[in-house]
Amino acid sequence: MTEPLRSEHLRLASYNVEWFNALFDDRGHLLEDRELSARYKITRGQQLAALGIVFTALDADGVMIIEAPDTNSRRSTVTALEQFAAAYGLRARRAVMGFVSETEQEIAFLYDPDKLTVRHDPKGDPAPSHGAPGAPRFDSQLRLDFNGDGVEDLVRFSKPPLELAVTTAQGHDLRLIGVHAKSKAPHGAGDDAAFKRISIENRRKQLAECLWLRARIDRQLEAGDSLIVMGDFNDGPGLDEYEKLFGHSGVEVVLGQGGQARMYDPHAVMALTQTNALAPSSARFWLAPQQRYFEALLDFIMVSGDLAARKPAWRIWHPFNDPGVLAVPELADALLFASDHFPVTIDLAL
Repeated sequence: MTEPLRSEHLRLASYNVEWFNALFDDRGHLLEDRELSARYKITRGQQLAALGIVFTALDADGVMIIEAPDTNSRRSTVTALEQFAAAYGLRARRAVMGFVSETEQEIAFLYDPDKLTVRHDPKGDPAPSHGAPGAPRFDSQLRLDFNGDGVEDLVRFSKPPLELAVTTAQGHDLRLIGVHAKSKAPHGAGDDAAFKRISIENRRKQLAECLWLRARIDRQLEAGDSLIVMGDFNDGPGLDEYEKLFGHSGVEVVLGQGGQARMYDPHAVMALTQTNALAPSSARFWLAPQQRYFEALLDFIMVSGDLAARKPAWRIWHPFNDPGVLAVPELADALLFASDHFPVTIDLAL
């Protein structure tokens, strides 16, 4: 007779760390010095110290790191993250990544090997050079008739999602997908016409990536997997005026529509159902033309129905809105120094 799995508590986090790559040399050594980091008026030493405080406070069993340090012929994401964990005594000290990004921003998972067994486990078949419909492997190209006009476009992730097979110490199996969807910011726009054109192109690419991701989610849910999709979607319901051109946001696509099995994130639900300006936020950006900060809900942890039924607790570690953070001024300051995004966590009882 098979012994039933024992219950256990699990904390997972999603955290976009701005310019994490700039805090390491090519050997993955931390640049704890007084040189300016890529963050405005913050030194590399200050940003690293702040990140050490934040990761220690999170005390997560696993952190999906968005914009993790780069992997290329000279640099290693895994080496940099594991040396970061060692420097700050983190129990989440083992790192894994998947397909290499076309940018200097990787998706990686830093985890506690005493609590989790983790492996990169991509699903779907590699597509040929001309792409494939449906849900090919995330390092391939998707053929998608985006407009319903009979003409298929080719879609490629610049940052392929990270698919992980995770087994907890007590034997519970989970599937995790780490996501960094296409940014919609119109970089390179020289005038109003270019701004609009690039904004629409970026929105189209971001939504296409979310459709591809949703096709993968459908297959995992059909297989009966306990699924968690987490990361920076560069999107939220009602975030910009171009959303109405396409009828819905990428976040709504990933959560599920119509008769699809739903994924669940309470912060996304709040944003979708809000009737006024009150909404959670997970990122804070400086807008130079307006000389003010702008906040947005970009980071999500979405779970399948079986996990939602366990009534997990979600938390955005916002330095101004979270009472637990406000009570620890050192942590609130560290969150502002560390990144322009704030971590999101989920506490699960399995």
